[in-house]
Amino acid sequence: MALTAGMTGPASAEGNARSGASAAAQGRDVQRVTLITGDVVLVDGKGRVAGVERAKGRENVPIQTRTAAGQTYVVPVDASALISSGKLDARLFNLTELIRSQGRDGRDGLKTIVAYRGGAAKSARAQVRAAGDTEVRRSLASLNADAVTTPDADAGELWDAVTRTVDGQRATASGISRVWLDGVRKATLNKSVPQIGAPGVWAQNYKGEGVKIAVLDTGVDDTHPDLVGQVLAAENFTSSPDTKDRYGHGTHVASTAAGTGAKSGGTHTGVAPEAKVLSAKVLDDTGSGDESGIIAGIDWAVAQDADIVNLSLGGTDFPGDDPLEAHVNKVSAEKGTLFAISSGNSGPGARTVGSPGSAEAALTVGAVDGKDKLADFSSRGPRVGDGGLKPDVTAPGVDITAAAAPGSVIEQEVGQKPAGYLTISGTSMAAPHAAGAAALLKERYPEWSGAELKGALTASTIDGGYTAFQQGSGRIAVDQAINQQVIAEPVSVGFGVQQWPHTDDTPTTKKITYRNLNTTEVTLALEVSGKNPKGKPAPAGFFTLGAETVTVPAGGTASVDLTADTRLGGDLDGHYSATVTATGGGQLVRTAAAVEREVESYDVTVKALDRDGAPTANTSAYVNSLSDFEFGEYLPGESDGTTTIRLPKGSYLLESLHFPDPDDSTKGIDYLVQPKLTVTKKTTVTIDARKAEPAAITVPDAKAKPSFALAEYAIATKDGGLSSGLVLDSFASLRTAHLGPEITDGSLSQSWSGQWEKSKAEYNTAFGGKVKKLATGITKHYKAADLAVVKTGLGATGTGEEGEIRSWAILPSGGGFSSAASRKLPTERTLYLSTANVKWALEYTQFGEPDPEGWPTSEAYYSTDGDRSYKGGKKYTETFNTGVFSPAVGKGYGIYREDNRIYGMLPVFADGQGNLGSSTYSSVKTTLHKGKTKVGENKDPLTGDESFTVGSGDAGYTLATSV
Repeated sequence: MALTAGMTGPASAEGNARSGASAAAQGRDVQRVTLITGDVVLVDGKGRVAGVERAKGRENVPIQTRTAAGQTYVVPVDASALISSGKLDARLFNLTELIRSQGRDGRDGLKTIVAYRGGAAKSARAQVRAAGDTEVRRSLASLNADAVTTPDADAGELWDAVTRTVDGQRATASGISRVWLDGVRKATLNKSVPQIGAPGVWAQNYKGEGVKIAVLDTGVDDTHPDLVGQVLAAENFTSSPDTKDRYGHGTHVASTAAGTGAKSGGTHTGVAPEAKVLSAKVLDDTGSGDESGIIAGIDWAVAQDADIVNLSLGGTDFPGDDPLEAHVNKVSAEKGTLFAISSGNSGPGARTVGSPGSAEAALTVGAVDGKDKLADFSSRGPRVGDGGLKPDVTAPGVDITAAAAPGSVIEQEVGQKPAGYLTISGTSMAAPHAAGAAALLKERYPEWSGAELKGALTASTIDGGYTAFQQGSGRIAVDQAINQQVIAEPVSVGFGVQQWPHTDDTPTTKKITYRNLNTTEVTLALEVSGKNPKGKPAPAGFFTLGAETVTVPAGGTASVDLTADTRLGGDLDGHYSATVTATGGGQLVRTAAAVEREVESYDVTVKALDRDGAPTANTSAYVNSLSDFEFGEYLPGESDGTTTIRLPKGSYLLESLHFPDPDDSTKGIDYLVQPKLTVTKKTTVTIDARKAEPAAITVPDAKAKPSFALAEYAIATKDGGLSSGLVLDSFASLRTAHLGPEITDGSLSQSWSGQWEKSKAEYNTAFGGKVKKLATGITKHYKAADLAVVKTGLGATGTGEEGEIRSWAILPSGGGFSSAASRKLPTERTLYLSTANVKWALEYTQFGEPDPEGWPTSEAYYSTDGDRSYKGGKKYTETFNTGVFSPAVGKGYGIYREDNRIYGMLPVFADGQGNLGSSTYSSVKTTLHKGKTKVGENKDPLTGDESFTVGSGDAGYTLATSV
């Protein structure tokens, strides 16, 4: 196929012309994600839930879907109590985490970490290992856990091995402590070393000799001149074939910490050039790694007597301890190892510190530039969940020049500048500055533990003028730390939360203990300075010290009281921070402190009553903020059905499911939602199942059996939005109720989707739109005149093929779910589709060979060109995957020029009816010519994924593809 167009200049300021492609043109690119329960979630190309396929035996278990603040969860009702109790990692149901590209590529099945406990641990371990073809990838003795991979087809067996039903609720099986997702962590991407004072320490003849720094990263290129002879040992904990650094991150990190500078004649020397490196490759050749591999890498490093462990990696932090955070804390306490961990690159917003930098024991490092200005990307505190004080310090992390691994991914992306080196930015670059600084201290003070090294580094920092939640105690200054003989314990002081109202607050006092490691006593002069939530000086008296001086005996300790009086905050609530500075005897000790002056908040008590009006624990309740949509959590279940939580003044969504049996919705399921709960005082909310009314939705053919039902609602405001739904096999057992006031601002919508099947026919219905109140019960009986009859012919490219036809409802309030089953091809299937205020997109797939996870691949895919409007009582014919096949042009397709790049985005495999689609192929060649001169060639069959770079002038080009 050849297409000729006169490309006469860059695209207009209207933006990317390709962004206008229709839903059908872009393709929904459905992928299947298997949950630990064995249920399968269908996810479209935009990350939205497109459907659910129940595991065998779980056809009657209700499933909730919820999207808010960019996170989508799909939670079977029988898992909700385990999530709220902390026994089950909520990430196991977080599609945003599960479908991240770096988490799906090359993953064969579900990866989990199962922790055991008690006398039943042995039998529990045996049950887990016997769950289908579950494979133990590594045993984590330090956690009494196994990292296992379970094929998707066997996930339900794993669920049965780690859980059981007790008094109508799912609980962990005997001998099972916790189950985590074995999540994926990613690498957190000449002047900086002097900036932290390293040359001054070298002048005292401390360069890290005898100290071991473990670099847990993408591997280290030990052939680089700066790292020759520096790597003592290397081990691989990834699926990559060896310890070689093909990504380029670990080499840069290692040379920042301990490079000799040989390639540059000393210009780009690392912080501790005489320290040695232990290279644990825990991130693969794409810069990603499993948490279990990182834990195993930590254990290996400790076994190799590592003094300091550098972790320039991370992921999103969630409330509570994940396995990495727990392990960092455990090893720090038991082995005295110091962990230097990057804070993350998700700044400048608050609560963005990633995990495992969020671990309490970690030396968590943010990034500054060469002038000590805090980098915009540097993640800030407070810590998610408990408001803890993080990061601990900052270090240089902007435009850092260090060793390049030749041919690596990063080297190819940014180039060597100067030769043999890369200049890149990130808190990944800041952490090894801290690790190297710790190595210099460790050489001088070999008896110091990791906690003492952390104490000296945090005590001797330079104040950058930021709050403690932005910079910790300040920027590392190792030339001051090297002479540090007095440290503070703890290294930072957290006062926790002072509940609103603050007129009756009691001043809270904590002790700061100064430890003198010298042989002579020292008298310290004490000062405290505080900042309010806006970064301005805190009111006088808000933070006070119990003494102006303190004398610390040689080899001993002395304490001083630090008091936070939150009564003095006036009308400004939020996080207040402070720095206590102690000076004397050539010592400077800085200690960060913080307190949360709670914003106006109230206790909210939620009481659950069943259909008989009796208190019930068979409920799953959820609350979500309507102000920023960030806060959302399951309410912990109590045996009497009553739960009390504390919420800031504001508006919330309150949702509750009541069920006699979480494993069987046919026994009844009540879906009660209060779209707006206004909290302005101490509040009690009673969720009474007696208020719910039945949902009765039927189709004309009483012999058609229900196979899918969805009740869904959404809230959309100027501040954000959320959507939530309940997936069932039938509406028959569902009752619903709207609680609370009407919603009159147009932000609330509701939809209902259903499917019924009979032989070679199926009924697909969908309706909904804007509402003021969610339905308290609903009745809708479709008649034949309400439905379009769409006869579909499904072709095949050979014998013995299988495939499916999928119907997508497009409602005014947004797209709906779909459901489909595999069919023998070729075949015909009659679709009865509802027509009032709904459009439909039909998608056909012919399956190919199964992928490594056992799911069928797409051998041929076709969709209707655009969304179709059908009329009730009318008959239509749609045919897919029949000849003649040819290229076609559809809405949203074309040839585009953006700046000096030309893209081709055209379907080359339209079928005989003109449906647009794709097919497998054995070879492809696409070329671009300017006249008779070939500009370039690639192997992209005009999907728009590849482009050609051209000159800036006007010219005529010919784009051709051969498939």
